[in-house]
Amino acid sequence: MKALYFRETGSLANLRVENVEVPRIDAHGGEALVRVRAAAINPSDPKSVLGKISETKPPRVPGRDFAGIVVAGPAAWTGEEVFGTGGNLGFGRNGSHAEFVSVPVEALVEKPKQLSFEQAAALGLGYLTAWSAIVTAGRVSPNDIVLVLGATGAVGSAVVKIAKHIGAKRVIGVLRNESNRVRTAGIPSDDWLDLEKTPLPKGLFDITQGTGADLIFDVVGGSSFESINQCLAHRGRHVVIASIEPRVLFNLVDFYHREARLIGADTLKLSFSQSAGILREITPLVNAGVLTPPQLDTIAIEEAPRAYQAVLEGSAGRKQVIRF
Repeated sequence: MKALYFRETGSLANLRVENVEVPRIDAHGGEALVRVRAAAINPSDPKSVLGKISETKPPRVPGRDFAGIVVAGPAAWTGEEVFGTGGNLGFGRNGSHAEFVSVPVEALVEKPKQLSFEQAAALGLGYLTAWSAIVTAGRVSPNDIVLVLGATGAVGSAVVKIAKHIGAKRVIGVLRNESNRVRTAGIPSDDWLDLEKTPLPKGLFDITQGTGADLIFDVVGGSSFESINQCLAHRGRHVVIASIEPRVLFNLVDFYHREARLIGADTLKLSFSQSAGILREITPLVNAGVLTPPQLDTIAIEEAPRAYQAVLEGSAGRKQVIRF
């Protein structure tokens, strides 16, 4: 089968399209073989090839998100259209950027029928991350003002949609500059804060009349962490899923006087079963049209190494999905 494959980490040049053996499954071992029809590329995929994900054990087929058809495994699943993500897929075991992938049966979730395989593949990690961050960890509620960094990205836009569905009082998306406004179509944020015009925290306090945010979703961290954290309202929750730099500085005295909360969320710690459970939570909302897939580009596997570079640089613009 065709697959993306790397034998060692350290450079994206190590990633190549190769012919590798189709996974073998034990029919009695709780595994299923999926004929992959589409698989999304996420930022963690190129980071894995670069050796920045400690869970990665090469040689490896990367890829976390998949959508396809079960071709072997339990009779109840054989022939079913499925999608999924999570566990150690693409890191500790071969992933979805191949024509076939083997996954535990507990990882399988029925694909929303009205979605194409490409759309279903684009759903997985974005909504898994968003849900685990603001629902499971952040406990978003109808009384919350929610500030969303990276709101035009796949995960950030999912956060906005979930927060609006739950009934958050106000959802505020953050734009790096005015040029990013063209990417806001279809993202139901109540307000957009342009950092080129008004930096944080002033911009947020202007919008909220000095109240601040009850819940912050942060994909930036790094040198921006302190200004983001200062946006918290009293007893606010700051959920972080990524940071440009590993170390940050902030005013700890101010933080504890506000009785604030700092929470980390990492989808790599979710098991296949936990990940599938979250996807099953969002599936009815997808079927109802409340939650929608991000905008995407479909590519052939031969184009994937170049797409990995674009995803790593943040220049891809739309979700990159490999079509098989």
